Formats: sequence, structure tokens, C-alpha cells
Amino acid sequence: MAAVLTEARANFHNNLVGRNTLSLSRDGVASNADSSQNTSRAIALNIAQDLGAEIIREKLKGQRAGKQFEEAVESFLSDTFPVFQTLRPGGWIIENVGGSRTEYQISKYEPFSHLAALATAIGQDRTLASVLGNSYEISPDILVLRNPEPDAVINRERELVDTESGRYAVIRSANQERSIVHAIVSCKWTLRSDRAQNARSEALNVIRNRKGRTPHIAVVTGEPSPARLASLALGTGDIDTVYHFALPELIRAVEMTGNDEASAMLHTLVAGNRLRDISDLPLDLAV
Repeated sequence: MAAVLTEARANFHNNLVGRNTLSLSRDGVASNADSSQNTSRAIALNIAQDLGAEIIREKLKGQRAGKQFEEAVESFLSDTFPVFQTLRPGGWIIENVGGSRTEYQISKYEPFSHLAALATAIGQDRTLASVLGNSYEISPDILVLRNPEPDAVINRERELVDTESGRYAVIRSANQERSIVHAIVSCKWTLRSDRAQNARSEALNVIRNRKGRTPHIAVVTGEPSPARLASLALGTGDIDTVYHFALPELIRAVEMTGNDEASAMLHTLVAGNRLRDISDLPLDLAV
């Protein structure tokens, strides 16, 4: 039998193909390709064929494809990360909040609960809005949350905490009951119309506005172009790592094009630990 992670990766790809998120047009253009770029079309076609994508009459609209990609990533993380209890024990929740932009989701959780009051104040005072702009706004696609633990669990093997110490730590449900943001995952089916650089600015908002440790900040994408992947993945200080929905397939596809520039860029991203496969994400979240 295949390992849980290997099986979940296959199910993830089957989800994308089965729902036509990843598909082919009648003239052989993959749904995640830039039809105006030869290299993008060639790489995306090879990946789509490798994963068994089917020809359909009309590809999905961008918004629907993006939503289905978010749902596939959420399902993959729900099937994988919580089972790694040997590496990262805890009560985990994987929540897709990408479709709930009207509600300020992240302020429900630690270490961002203070942002609810800030958002209310800004809504009531236009002067504050003009000064702060959107520097406090965080609208993630997927949240990985950990529930705080009761003292009975913390003290299961020996008496570690009591009423005298650790009275402000958010991990204790005796102190507070809000879930804790462990990771923020942004999902970008492609890196064109999605304005991928928004992921960087949002990551910086996460870092600046927290009152506690910084959560993992990751981006998952289906973009086939190494150059566009580099525009987001290169550099450090904001996003932890960019994860490709099919990295081994991408590497094979780029090699098949014979494009030395694309191959060199992809090698730089992978060797420099800036680009990994979707199957690496659950393990990285356990660190």
C-alpha cells in the first residue's frame, strides 16, 4: 500500500482533474497555461498529460478554478497534516476562509484577535483609515489552526502547569479559548491575473500585525512558468516557501522543452529551497 502522503497527493491530482480545474482545450492548451507564451503552453501541456487531464469544451472561469484549487488544497491538508501526530501533536483544524472575505476571519484567532477592535475603529474613523490604509488587512485562503489544550492534557504525564504559573500562555485553554493560527496558506492557481505579489504584501501584514509568534506563511500554486514562479519564490523575509502542485511533473516537463533558461531558473528555485512540492507542505508545517 502507498503511504498516506503519496495516496493523498494522488487524490489531490485526481480532484483537480476530475473537477476540470486542470484540463485541456481542443487545441491542446492546458487550463493553467498562458496561451500567449510558447514555453508556458509546452510545460503546462506536459504536466496536464502526465496527470491525465482530459479535453473539455470550455475551461473553467478563473474565479471558479481558483475556488476549486483552494478546496483541493484544503482537502489535501485535512487528509495529511493532522495525522502527523508523531511530529506535531495537537487538535488541528484546516479551514478554508477564502470565500468569506466579507467577514474578518483571522481576527477570531490568536495572535490576531486584537485586529477585530482595530477594524471596528477604522470603520468608525475615516482619519484612521487614511493613515493605516490596508496595512492591517489579512485575508488568507486557508488557515491551519490549533485548539488550545486543557491542563489535563498538558499534565497527562506529569504536573507541568498549575494556577501559579503560565497564566497568560495562549496554548492553555484555561487562559483563553480561541484557536491559534499555526499557518496561513495562500492558493494561486496561476500567477498572472491573481496578482501574485499580493501574497507578499499580505505576508508582511501577517508578520507586522501579530501579537505572538509568526505563523507559517506558505503559497501553493499551479503556475507552470519557472520565471513567474521565481517572481514570487525568490527572496526571503516574507513567504516561507512556495509549493508547486506537481513539482516532479514540472521538472520533467521543463526538461522536455529543452529550454535551458527555464531549466536553470527551476534548478535555482529548487536547490535554493524556495520551491517545493505540495507533498512537502504537511511535513514542513510540522516543524
